[in-house]
Amino acid sequence: MNEARCDPASGCDMSAGEFRRWGHEVVDWIADYLAGTRRHPVLQDLRPGELLSSLPPHAPAQGEPIEAILEDFRRLIVPAMNHWNHPRFMAYFSVSASAPGILGEMLSAALNPNAMLWKSCPAAVELEQAVLGWLREWLGLPESFFGIIYDTASTSTMHAIAAAREMADPEARIRGARPGLVLYTSAEAHSSVEKGAMALGIGQRFVRKIAVDGDFRMRPEALEEAVRRDREAGLEPFCVAATVGTTSTTSSDPIAPIAAIAERHSLWLHIDAAYGGAAAILPEYRHLLEGAERADSLVINPHKWLFTPIDLSAFYTRRPEILRRAFSLVPEYLRTTDDPRALNLMDYGVPLGRRFRALKLWFVMRYFGREGVERIIRSHIQWVRELAQAVEADARFERAAPAPLSVVCFRLRGSDEQNQALLDRVNATGQVFLSHTRLNGRLVLRIAVGNIRTTREDVLAVWKLVQEAASQV
Repeated sequence: MNEARCDPASGCDMSAGEFRRWGHEVVDWIADYLAGTRRHPVLQDLRPGELLSSLPPHAPAQGEPIEAILEDFRRLIVPAMNHWNHPRFMAYFSVSASAPGILGEMLSAALNPNAMLWKSCPAAVELEQAVLGWLREWLGLPESFFGIIYDTASTSTMHAIAAAREMADPEARIRGARPGLVLYTSAEAHSSVEKGAMALGIGQRFVRKIAVDGDFRMRPEALEEAVRRDREAGLEPFCVAATVGTTSTTSSDPIAPIAAIAERHSLWLHIDAAYGGAAAILPEYRHLLEGAERADSLVINPHKWLFTPIDLSAFYTRRPEILRRAFSLVPEYLRTTDDPRALNLMDYGVPLGRRFRALKLWFVMRYFGREGVERIIRSHIQWVRELAQAVEADARFERAAPAPLSVVCFRLRGSDEQNQALLDRVNATGQVFLSHTRLNGRLVLRIAVGNIRTTREDVLAVWKLVQEAASQV
């Protein structure tokens, strides 16, 4: 077994020859999988615990051959997967890992650095600066915006709130959060904003969910009034989080008037553009980030609509000194010689260990180029426009929200129970995976387009499947 080939004196890892053999097999499997994802059901028909009960309760005492491990991967793991890389995975925000991004991820795993300090891995630190500079330019953000990569937008938003707290209450890192700091966000904002406030000791009690208009966008006048009321009550407004591309409907808050309110009241303005920010790469959608240059921080997730394997969240701030002040804590064993160009990324967040995430984004941006990315995103938006028109043309359905980007929210003209039955019937086919939300108190179905391998024919086929299922509900 593997143990017999392991000599600690000379190293116990798989030999180069064996790695080459099985590495080729894994790459061949990945290539076949990406080319043939349609052969798999998008959503598996599994019961909770079904996979768990088929796995041994204890790890092996003796090493096992790699062929047995790969066979169990194919036999047990793949059939239990919901296939996010399937062209008809249209639930939540449809994401996809492009082939160039996967290659970058593989090389990152092989190099396996920890990009906590410049000294610990100059290539990882400096490539992160370079690639975030490229993305910043694509988004039209000022050069003064400092960029750093976290894992997800939830983590990025939490860091934004922490920086906002640091600006409002510099002693918080020593004595803890001061009661009475108030954070504002849209009633349609992602739950990560509220979670960030919970994690940082702000508390749900001091999170204000501002009313939205008929298109599910934050109402600036309602924000202004909420800030005024809290100040009169002796509280301290400190942060507002706006959204570009809300999770339910992909609506975007009016950034410019919100920025004006934030400036007037000395609030930190954070923009959650995790999904919708990618659309601003297109010249015709640059208006989505109008006023973003006045924000204190912004997040966009290339793992959502920029075809980068999960996870990679790009966070920008024009106040990096405050972010650093909130988190920098340097023990002796991590001290290095000061050099203004030697950036130590550990100073700008909670994580010390940092994966080489920039490499896969570098691969993606170089392989597709800006023009290639624009073509793909533009196609997704166009197909969703067609889909929205098809929904409106079928008298059995109603569109439940505007469709400004690549998501359509719709429902049967009937009860929530009928719409849930429709969703369940569509997903039970295994041909597509759709998710739901709730708007104005009603259950609503969502079709989200964003996978790099999705075609117009896929979108039309999914709508036909919905129509057929509706006839049976």
